[in-house]
Amino acid sequence: MNIVQEYKTMVQQTAQRSYREGLVAGTSGNVSYFDAETRLVYITPSNLDYTVMTPEDIMVIDLDGNVVEGPHKPSSEWRLHAEIYKAKPQVKSVIHTHSPYATGFAIVHQGIPLILVEMLPFLGGDVPVAKFGLPGTDAVGKNAAEALHNRNAALLENHGVVATGNSCEQAYLRAVYVEDAAKAYHFARLMGEPVCLRAEDELYLRKKYNLPLENH
Repeated sequence: MNIVQEYKTMVQQTAQRSYREGLVAGTSGNVSYFDAETRLVYITPSNLDYTVMTPEDIMVIDLDGNVVEGPHKPSSEWRLHAEIYKAKPQVKSVIHTHSPYATGFAIVHQGIPLILVEMLPFLGGDVPVAKFGLPGTDAVGKNAAEALHNRNAALLENHGVVATGNSCEQAYLRAVYVEDAAKAYHFARLMGEPVCLRAEDELYLRKKYNLPLENH
């Protein structure tokens, strides 16, 4: 398997996995991988059933959306991915999901506070909310990139979730952790008043995981 086929297969398998695990429904959501050497993006196609998607369906585009290879139109949200890659050079994969609990918080414009220890090493801290941008526009990507400062995932107002990583596997796992945190936070609020990690504990863990220190 050559490197191009490997990238396409990686994106296709991640997309199908996100569908099987309920992070997306229908043909919603999208996955991409960025090859920094060629500056090309491997991204899921627009409006194609995940159950029949093959590696050959994965589109190859540049950061301006020009199609380099593939039989379909690229995801309508390619700008979301491109703007994140431009703003965050360390990112190699982006996944956009509509997982129900996390999307619920995106709909009410509420982030997910730092309620779980695991949120620090996997997500970089709490999950912020990116300002609304119309789907398919540069704004949705630029707003997401801003919200992703020192974070690996964010909610998108009235839209869903975006998670990033240095591989498709890492981006996918971070999207899973966002949904897990959102679900836990939802149930905690039903039971009582959620308690966030104490500032001193957060500071200790940030040092432990070599994460940026933040002022509160």
